[in-house]
Amino acid sequence: VQLQASGGGLVQSGGSLRLSCAASGFTSDYYNIGWFRQAPGKARERVSCISSDDGTTYYEESVKGRFSISRDNAKNTVYLQMNSLKPEDTAVYYCATVDRCWGAYDAIFRGQGTQVTVSS
Repeated sequence: VQLQASGGGLVQSGGSLRLSCAASGFTSDYYNIGWFRQAPGKARERVSCISSDDGTTYYEESVKGRFSISRDNAKNTVYLQMNSLKPEDTAVYYCATVDRCWGAYDAIFRGQGTQVTVSS
């Protein structure tokens, strides 16, 4: 059972990246899937989440209007489209299954993250 994040890289400020979270060993559309990030010296924070039941989405305030989460159940993959990237978005990005997309949550991280670096 694994969630593998990919698609990170180095991009200039204002640029875009699309991250992918590929599930293996289980059907991801039965789960809420969250994207998280951790910058050096900082705690891991939840960035976005998509619910399993009706596909409703959650975004952390600093990424609203710039990031978009979606899922392709046929590919067992969740995406995070990141536009208008800023240097403060630099972090390792992870995906995880979560018990809820809003409020307090428990997350289970099942794979490695992907590095996103935004240069100014």
